[in-house]
Amino acid sequence: MTGPVPVPAPAPAPVDVLVVDDDPRVARVNAAYVAKVPGFRVVGQAPTAAAALAFVGAHPVDLVLLDHYLPDENGLDLVRRLRERGHHADVIMVTAARDLATVQSAMRLGALQYLVKPFTFAGLRSKLEAYAGLRRTLAAGGEAEQAEVDRIFGALAAAAAPVDLPKGHSPTTAELVRRVLMADGGALSAQEVAERAGLSRQTAQRYLKLLERGGRVRLSLRYGETGRPEHRYAWVPAATGGG
Repeated sequence: MTGPVPVPAPAPAPVDVLVVDDDPRVARVNAAYVAKVPGFRVVGQAPTAAAALAFVGAHPVDLVLLDHYLPDENGLDLVRRLRERGHHADVIMVTAARDLATVQSAMRLGALQYLVKPFTFAGLRSKLEAYAGLRRTLAAGGEAEQAEVDRIFGALAAAAAPVDLPKGHSPTTAELVRRVLMADGGALSAQEVAERAGLSRQTAQRYLKLLERGGRVRLSLRYGETGRPEHRYAWVPAATGGG
């Protein structure tokens, strides 16, 4: 006599996403990116803050991918109005606005992520996957020990790895190299990156080559008096996810 056949758990409901961007081309690209991530579906696109507010009022959504620069008001003002009207959709800012005042305001208003344009599909996918993991954890309910709280808060931050890394490579080290290059804004040698990041030259060189292959670093050659070219590396955005 056989026992009861286990019933598989139902698949979680997809995350309904509203894409808000005034550029139709950018909105289509971002929506296509979202649609490629399992567990997410785009339920609407809005070119203005007013259209987004009306859509959310009629069709509750789980997540808003929100541009800051909209023709009628900025994205942060839209978040304030959504909250005032009792809409609790989560927000990921997807915008070319990179001034620290805007970033800080987005944090204070509860934006879970901030993705600077232009970006890659991998960059958006990592943030969506981290968000999905956060939703699964919170849906389980119950109480959390400090370690679990730390994991929840760290999940979204961990999505900041700049590229998909091969096995055996550290996202933390890749992020450190990225920050050094972005902070300089120009082109640095592997030795200069190593010194500023506190890494060995060999480690810096390995990650710079990896990032170059991933399209996130541009390699240039500078010729000195010896005739041997010096390799210089600069951080550059990869394939655009919108302007």
